[in-house]
Amino acid sequence: MEELFLARLLVEEKLPGRMNVGRDFPLERMRNIGIMAHIDAGKTTITERILYYTGKVHRMGEVHEGTATMDWMEQERERGVTITAAATTCYWRNHKINIIDTPGHVDFTAEVERSLRVLDGAIAIFCAVGGVEPQSETVWYQADRYGIPRIALINKMDRDGADFYGATMAIKQRLGAKAIPVQIPIGKEKCFEGIVDLVRMKAVHYIGEGPDPEVVVTEIDSEILLEAEEARHELVAIASEYDEALMEKYVEEREISGEDIKSALRGPVLRGEVVPVLCGAALRNKGVKLLLDAVVDYLPSPVDKPPVKGKNPRTGKSEERKPDDDEPFCALAFKIVTDPFVGRLAYFRVYSGKLTSGETIYNAGKNSKERITRVIEMHANKREEIGAVCAGDIAAAVGLKKVTTGDSLSEKGHPLLLEAISFPEPVISVAIEPTTKAAQEKLSISLAKLTEEDPTFKVKVDEETGQTVISGMGEFHLEVLVERLLREFRVEANVGRPQVAYRETIQESVESEGKFVRQSGGRGQYGHVRIYIEPLERGGGFEFRNNIEKGVIPKEFIPSVKRGIEGAMEAGVLGGFLVTDVRATLYDGSYHGVDSSELAFKIAGSMAFHDGIRKARPVLLEPVMDVEIVVDKEYVGDVVADFSARRGRIEKTEPRDLKQIIRGFVPLAEMFGYATGLRSLTQGRGSFVMEFYRYEEVPEGTARKILTTGASSKEG
Repeated sequence: MEELFLARLLVEEKLPGRMNVGRDFPLERMRNIGIMAHIDAGKTTITERILYYTGKVHRMGEVHEGTATMDWMEQERERGVTITAAATTCYWRNHKINIIDTPGHVDFTAEVERSLRVLDGAIAIFCAVGGVEPQSETVWYQADRYGIPRIALINKMDRDGADFYGATMAIKQRLGAKAIPVQIPIGKEKCFEGIVDLVRMKAVHYIGEGPDPEVVVTEIDSEILLEAEEARHELVAIASEYDEALMEKYVEEREISGEDIKSALRGPVLRGEVVPVLCGAALRNKGVKLLLDAVVDYLPSPVDKPPVKGKNPRTGKSEERKPDDDEPFCALAFKIVTDPFVGRLAYFRVYSGKLTSGETIYNAGKNSKERITRVIEMHANKREEIGAVCAGDIAAAVGLKKVTTGDSLSEKGHPLLLEAISFPEPVISVAIEPTTKAAQEKLSISLAKLTEEDPTFKVKVDEETGQTVISGMGEFHLEVLVERLLREFRVEANVGRPQVAYRETIQESVESEGKFVRQSGGRGQYGHVRIYIEPLERGGGFEFRNNIEKGVIPKEFIPSVKRGIEGAMEAGVLGGFLVTDVRATLYDGSYHGVDSSELAFKIAGSMAFHDGIRKARPVLLEPVMDVEIVVDKEYVGDVVADFSARRGRIEKTEPRDLKQIIRGFVPLAEMFGYATGLRSLTQGRGSFVMEFYRYEEVPEGTARKILTTGASSKEG
């Protein structure tokens, strides 16, 4: 067994490319995984190494050189950050691995969200110096929400300040995970030279630099043997909690093999109860093959996941589909991309059944049929046409004109509506205007394509000014989208300054009435409603309740009242901002047997709501951000003072090595240009990350300024 292990470490495995039709690998030997982490933890670097060692590429790309295979967009290569999730397929130990490399920047969290929705497992990357950073927490909890099993890799063990045990403890304390090392490092920082595999109790040394350092597997050196024995003892103790056979061997102090440990760990890892922790230095090509082994050994295949559940749109009953080629076809579209060569591409995950090029699929949510002209396997932005896909596959389709992100695809005779993907609302906006009339149409077409690709990108036209306003998740998000418009779509346009996406809500509960009556000689219009409006908790959104009894208003008009209220919510009474966190209850009204119509009740609902919020003490809300700032200790005072001056409130400060971490909450409106300000305060040594926290009420004096400025800018 040990000889096989040594051979597998020393020999790079290369498998033939996939077949063009049907299933090329059994479901048990498939892995659909994502790579997720905070920005700059090394996700794309690790993906590049995986592609190289699995024979997918013949030269490693580097993020810092702008040559990374998975970072194929111009902006990604220029900035050195991942912006869009990229998919690829590779092979290792006779297993097929579909990989999605996700962005680490919080502005592109939607890419992580939709990727996790269709994946079976994930590799969570942590920096050995930074440990659990803010976006690490965000993606971890996203994975929790979808029940994604994970393995953790402590990367950058060669960096100054690297601390394997500190990072592992942070995973336990900050993420509440039962993290257990299955490897420990040999040395650290500049002295990091190898890894102890605790499962097999062998030392793996890396000799030399370059893409293929010599790998030497030996017995564990005496200097680290005691540390390794203690770590393995803890590993076996935890693994034995989940396996009676292992527990028996452990108690009786019999010899425990590596296969015993792997077999005992796999179950709790699949259930999300345990997270194996590995280590490495991807940039120095250390630990990547062992990581691939762990993907095969611990992460789930499609058959390890429960059947996917959905609702039959015809019967309304819940149904499920097993990961089986013989089940009816069922898939979820999770990403739409405009490809310059093949046109519109729809990425999808197949949960059951088979699909062949040329077949017609049924869109259960839109009640429409479409024909797939081609099925494509993606490798970043490169395409390989394949004849068919089967259960467990992730691929892209050409020919689907109406499919959007989150749509359920199935057979016409066996429709199934899967749970849709939810995305956060945008918090920042800019106005964009074409420079010429000819550019107007081009702008409209380009914006439509971008909104199809990115569910967190919104476009609307300001009715008062006629301006086109685009909204996104942050300054960086909008900056990238505007660059794509100007460079990729070649739109000639002027872009305004970023504007905060304010909201309005109410503070009191009120009753309100709306009556719409029109007589014009012939048939008139009559709609009459009484509603009760009350505030909801922050983040409550909008609720509509129908308390009409005994046919006071015919039930066919009730949806029209709701639509009228929703339309009125799009422009509040203070500054024309979206109204949120409100419940509207329809409790009374009247109708006319001839003159009542859906339009009349829609207008009556709108009138009632507008009248009500005027009386319910409306207030302005603003997006507040959760911010983490990392600075040298000597600059803490200046940074805290500046943060407070921006209406920020400090939540806590804590030391991290030689740095100080400042965490707090601050209105988004106060954070424009903060990167420049922080660099000035800290002589270029400070850094920060922020993500949306929630909407909060704007102080009265600040609200008056905002509303006055907004009114004057619209008049101008």
